[in-house]
Amino acid sequence: MTRGTIRALGIAGAFAAASLTVSSGAQAGAFGLREQSAQGLGLAFAGAASGGAGVSSMFWNPATVTMRPGFASEQSLSFINLSAKITPTVGTAPGLLPFGSSGEIGQGAVVPAGATSYQLTDRLWIGLQTGAPYGLVTKPRQDWAGSPYARSSRIFSLSFNPVIGFKVNEWLSVAAGPNIEYFRLTLRQAVPVPGLFPALYPSGSLKGESWSVGFTAGATITPAAGTVLGIGYRSSVHHDIEGAIGFPDPRQALAFGAVRAKLNTPEKVSVGLSQEINPVTRINLGFEWDNWSRLGDIGIVSTALGVPVSQLPLRYKDSFFYSVGAEYDWSPNLTLRAGLAYEDGPIDVSNRSARLPDNDRFIVSVGGSYRWSEKLLLTASYAHLFLERSRLLAGPGRDYNVGNIPLAAYTDASADVVSVGFRYQWDAPAAVAPAPLVRKY
Repeated sequence: MTRGTIRALGIAGAFAAASLTVSSGAQAGAFGLREQSAQGLGLAFAGAASGGAGVSSMFWNPATVTMRPGFASEQSLSFINLSAKITPTVGTAPGLLPFGSSGEIGQGAVVPAGATSYQLTDRLWIGLQTGAPYGLVTKPRQDWAGSPYARSSRIFSLSFNPVIGFKVNEWLSVAAGPNIEYFRLTLRQAVPVPGLFPALYPSGSLKGESWSVGFTAGATITPAAGTVLGIGYRSSVHHDIEGAIGFPDPRQALAFGAVRAKLNTPEKVSVGLSQEINPVTRINLGFEWDNWSRLGDIGIVSTALGVPVSQLPLRYKDSFFYSVGAEYDWSPNLTLRAGLAYEDGPIDVSNRSARLPDNDRFIVSVGGSYRWSEKLLLTASYAHLFLERSRLLAGPGRDYNVGNIPLAAYTDASADVVSVGFRYQWDAPAAVAPAPLVRKY
């Protein structure tokens, strides 16, 4: 291994360590996070699988690691300002209805992500992508009409995805690598106690964490100059979460001891197309499928007794994401971009919960990049998420039912995302451009 390779891996590891500070808020469907690239956000993630999200396109398609010669690093920082409120209506338990709405349950979150690519030979690349593929932070008022269903929810994740890319020929590249993932959740809700005034209900909690491994794979095809088609796959990661349930009665907690639960994250298939219209204009298209339907009822089992303690009835459906974006080089140093996307999300009235009052959404985004020098590129983007007003129903006969306490409500939500980032080329690209595959003398 060369000294340059060791240096590349060392810097990539430092960027990975920086991601340990992540705090998450959901922007993609359910508790998925799509904020892995400031450049990609400006295009509403259109063409992310075909290189439209820069070096960070590795999140969607690891084969994009072969699209940049030399040694390059990219880092982004996204602030997600989620706003959401749950307003109870007639149909909620009469004893709880006077406690009113959830108040603002959205929590601002900062999500860092990064990617590094390093060219070893004219055909071989290595790379590392880091970030938070899943995240959620919602916190209603302590005492509100839906407190038996949610007092706070937090999901935190980290992923480390080293990849190896191979340029088969001038029009085909492939890549694959392991996806090492950490997942942690903390859920709190009120525990109804007969005869006790609802405002005095104690809280119960569920906490757990897991490390596990999946993989990513992908390919890029360049059928003609100025055209790139990419397809990427992120496998499900099978988490065996270990933790504990906090009961108001400590004797219950002692009796059940530790608990475990199995959670399988959804597979993701991403397809992207990037097309050069003229030397200064490019159009990008994107499609993503997430297999959220594999998240059914998550059983929570007592490790000591081997018996079910509770369950999380997620019962999500698959989600589909469609996007279109365009880039225009205003000058040799300034590129402007914009995008529009729609997501048919995994949550509807049949499985919507007070923890995650999600719905289908439209995304409108704008952004730009400025080349500060030959080696440094600065990027900033903004996106607004429009979520449809939605109905929430829980209680008898519904997926979410705590003590047969009915909850009927409307949810209103929206989000603003601001992302900034930079790309740094550690060497001179012209000096390390791939040699021709066939030399003629």
